[in-house]
Amino acid sequence: MTNSKVMTLLKVVMISGLCLIMLGIYLHLFSQTIDEMGIGGIIISAACVAVGMIMSLPTKMIITFILVKRESEQTERVLDNRI
Repeated sequence: MTNSKVMTLLKVVMISGLCLIMLGIYLHLFSQTIDEMGIGGIIISAACVAVGMIMSLPTKMIITFILVKRESEQTERVLDNRI
């Protein structure tokens, strides 16, 4: 995979994770059906939040990729200016 495809995939996973977090919060706070389910409903909403948090972890990887790319570009510019 190329770097752009990896970045796109990480962004999709990250956005999906954030959506799952919001879904879990919505289910926990506003859904009458989840309230009526009792403990099972709480587990469902908590599972949505937990899976969403796991899926949103690639944000750290994206930031690292961006910083490494920026640093390498700056190094190349400095080396080009010396020559």
